Amino acid sequence: MAAIVICNIPTLSGISKLGAMLGVAFSFLLGTEPGIQKSSLPHEDTVIFVASTTGQGDTPDSMKVFWRFLLQRNLSKHWLEGVHYAVFGLGDSGYQKYNFVAKKLDKRLADLGAVAVVEKGLGDDQHPSGYEAALDPWMSSLWSILNKINPKFFPQGSYLAIPDMKLIDQPKVQITYHGDDNVDSQLPTNPDLKWIEMQIGWARSMSPGKFTHDKTRPGCFLKMIKNQPLTRAGCGKDVRHFEFEFVSSVIEYVAGGVLEVLPSQDSAAVDAFIQRCSLDPDALITVHPREKDNHFLHTCTIAKVPIKLKTFVELTMDVASASPRRYFFEVISYYATAPHEKERLQYFASPEGRDDLYQYNQKERRTVLEVLEDFPSVKMPFEWLVQLVPPLKTRAFSISSSPSAHPNQVHLTVDVVSWTTPFKRKRSGLCSMWLAKLHPEQSIYVPAWFRKGTLPLPPPSLPLILIGPGTGCAPFRGFVEERAIQSESNATAPVIFFFGCRNEENDFLYRDFWLSHSQEGGVLSEAKGGGFFVAFSRDQPQKVYVQHKMRENSRAIWKLLSKGAAVYVAGSSTKMPSDVLSAFEDIVSTEGGLSKESAVRWLRALEKAGSYHVEAWS
Repeated sequence: MAAIVICNIPTLSGISKLGAMLGVAFSFLLGTEPGIQKSSLPHEDTVIFVASTTGQGDTPDSMKVFWRFLLQRNLSKHWLEGVHYAVFGLGDSGYQKYNFVAKKLDKRLADLGAVAVVEKGLGDDQHPSGYEAALDPWMSSLWSILNKINPKFFPQGSYLAIPDMKLIDQPKVQITYHGDDNVDSQLPTNPDLKWIEMQIGWARSMSPGKFTHDKTRPGCFLKMIKNQPLTRAGCGKDVRHFEFEFVSSVIEYVAGGVLEVLPSQDSAAVDAFIQRCSLDPDALITVHPREKDNHFLHTCTIAKVPIKLKTFVELTMDVASASPRRYFFEVISYYATAPHEKERLQYFASPEGRDDLYQYNQKERRTVLEVLEDFPSVKMPFEWLVQLVPPLKTRAFSISSSPSAHPNQVHLTVDVVSWTTPFKRKRSGLCSMWLAKLHPEQSIYVPAWFRKGTLPLPPPSLPLILIGPGTGCAPFRGFVEERAIQSESNATAPVIFFFGCRNEENDFLYRDFWLSHSQEGGVLSEAKGGGFFVAFSRDQPQKVYVQHKMRENSRAIWKLLSKGAAVYVAGSSTKMPSDVLSAFEDIVSTEGGLSKESAVRWLRALEKAGSYHVEAWS
C-alpha cells in the first residue's frame, strides 16, 4: 500500500488525482491530525511526500515537528531500509533557495536508507503552466515505476485509463441553507466594527482556502489618512505612500514587521458572479467540510452563525482577480452541456492541452467569472465553486514606519500593479489598486493583521548595511526613523543604505527623507560613519544597479562588516538578492584578502549567525 504525506501545499489537482488513484486518503504530519505516525514510517512500503518551501528556504509550519524528528541523531542509516519513497516539491524559482525543503527532505530520506522510486520532482510556480508543468511528467514516471514494483496494485495504464468522474467524486465542502426564522433576530440593524470583524472571522473560518490569520495574531481595522504618490505622473510606475490610523484596537508592532490587508472586491463583479451562477445573494448559509474529508479540510471550522451568501463570496472567493488552476477546468467540463464546450474544457484539462490553457488562462490572467462567461452551458454546484474558486488572500506589505515616530499609525509603501495582456486586456492588482483608489475622506475601514517579518529590528548598537532598491526601501524607512529617535538620547552605530531606482526625477522614493538623514549628522551621514548611495539604473547609457554602488564603496562596507555589522536586503526576488550576495562575495574576497571560496564560507557563517537577512517578494 502507498501513502501520501502532504506538507503544507496549496490545492493541487494532480496530487488529489494521484491520491484517488492510489485509493488512499491524504495524510498530514500534524500531531493530532489523522495520518501516518512519524515512528511508523519504517513499516510503510511506499510513501509519497509533497512538500512546499516557504520564505527563504524555510520548512512549512506543518512540517517542522516531522523534520525535527527526521534529524534525530539516533536514527540510523538503515532506519528506512526497505521503504520506497518519492518527493515532489512546490517552490518558486524566483527565490534563491528554490525548492530547498524538497531537496533536503529527499537527501535525508536517502541518508536514512529509503530508496527513491523516481527522481524528485520540482514544481515551479514561476513556470507558465505552474506546478503542473513538472507534475505531469513526474506522475507519469512515478506510476510507471510503481507498476513495476507492484503490478497488481498499480495496473499498467491506469494513470490515464481510470475514468476521471470517479476521481472527482463529491466536492469536499458541504453547504447548509438556513431559513430566515431563526436567524433574522441575530442580525443587527446597524452593524458596527465588532460585528463586521465577527463576520470576517465567520466567513473565513468556513473557507476551504488557506488563510494565514489566526487567533494568536489579533486583527484590527485601519482608516486611510494619506494617499500620496511617490512617483512622477506618467513615468510608467505608480508607487504610493499610504498612512493609516487605528480605528479599533491599537496593535503594537515593530519596525520591520509585515501588515496583511484583506482587499475589498468590486461589488459589481461579485453581483455578476452570483447572477451567472444562479445563486441567491441573500441566502443564509454555513459552509463546512464533508464528514469523511474532515481531516483534509482541517482549517475549516463549523460556524454557529449563518452568513449571507453574497457576504461569503465577497470575503472568501476571488471571483474577479485570480486565475483558476487546471483542476477547475477539469471539474467544470463535467457540468458543460454544450458538446463543443465540454470538448474544449476536457482538452484544457489534459496534459496535451497545457500550453493552450496557458495561452488562454494564465497569460491572459482570466478570472473565474470570465471563464464561466466564456462557457455559458456550465451549470456548476455552489459547493464545487466554493472549493475551486481561488481563495481571496490577504496581501502582505512590509511596514514602512516606526511606531515610535508615528504613534497610532502604520505606513505602507505600495507599488500599484497594472499591466496589459498580450490581447490588450487591462489588468491590475486587486489590493494595490483598491488602496490607490481610496480617499482619506472616505469612511472605509481596512481589515488588517500584523505579523513578524523576516527583518528583525536591530538594536541601536549594531552597525547596519541596508540594501533596498525600489519598494524594498520600505522597511528601512522604519529602521531609519527608529534609529533617528534612538540617536536623540544615546549614541547609535553607523548605517549605510544602498537604494536603487530607474530615474532620479521619476521614482526616487522618499528622496527628501533619505537626504535629510544623510546630512548634518543624521543617522545615514558620513559624519556618523554611515552613508547613503543611490543607483539610477536608466539615467545613463549603461545600467547601474545597487550591486555596482556596493562595489564602488567596498572599503566602507568591509569596514562595517569588520565591526560586526548586520546585512539587510529587501526587494524583488528575481535577480537582485543573488546579485547582491555576489557583490558581497567580491567585497569580502577583495577587501578581506580571502579566496572566493573562503569569502563564500565567510558569508554563510554570517547568515548562520543571524546577521544576513533577506526579505524578497515576487
